[in-house]
Amino acid sequence: MSIKTFQTYWRNTHADIVRKLPLVKKYVQSHPLINSYDKNKLPYDGLAEIWVENTDALRTLADTKEYKDVAADESNFIDSQNTELLLTDEHIIKDGIVPTLGVKKIEFVKKNSELEVEDFQHYWKNIHGLIATDMHNIRRYTQSHTKKSGYKRSPLPRWDGIAITWFDSLDAMGKTTGALDGLRSHDDGIELIQSDETSSIITSEHVII
Repeated sequence: MSIKTFQTYWRNTHADIVRKLPLVKKYVQSHPLINSYDKNKLPYDGLAEIWVENTDALRTLADTKEYKDVAADESNFIDSQNTELLLTDEHIIKDGIVPTLGVKKIEFVKKNSELEVEDFQHYWKNIHGLIATDMHNIRRYTQSHTKKSGYKRSPLPRWDGIAITWFDSLDAMGKTTGALDGLRSHDDGIELIQSDETSSIITSEHVII
């Protein structure tokens, strides 16, 4: 399946099935920019975000016919062997407005192996997060922390969290990377994350629900 065919099916045919789900408060698709595929190999072909009230609602949802219909349709366009599911708690670090024609950077974060999960999550949110809020080109910034219950199972979660930042454009994102505050954020992150295992995609966002 070509990238364009995949994105079109996901955004239209599959989205129509997802809209029938009960208990879903919000559902968003993020599609990598097409030209991203010309530059390097991407870790994923997109990110689907689903918000529910709590894990009990998620369990109830999983037993519905509508959810089974969604799962059945996924086999038409998704490579399930290379798909990850991550249960997280979202933290809004910078509560700005998402730019209509902007870009959304999604980083799949792996913590420094020497840090305990609680220490990592506390530092990431309360110290590192505040550094990022000083970068004026960032319009909105959220962190989704992997739920602690995920670390009680085997295998352990592949990612310790997902950082999402929105920018007005690719150019604005590039300027942030080279700015003084951007360098400060980068330097602080060296002790926080395993950069060689952290991946990212640059996307456009589509709010379905």
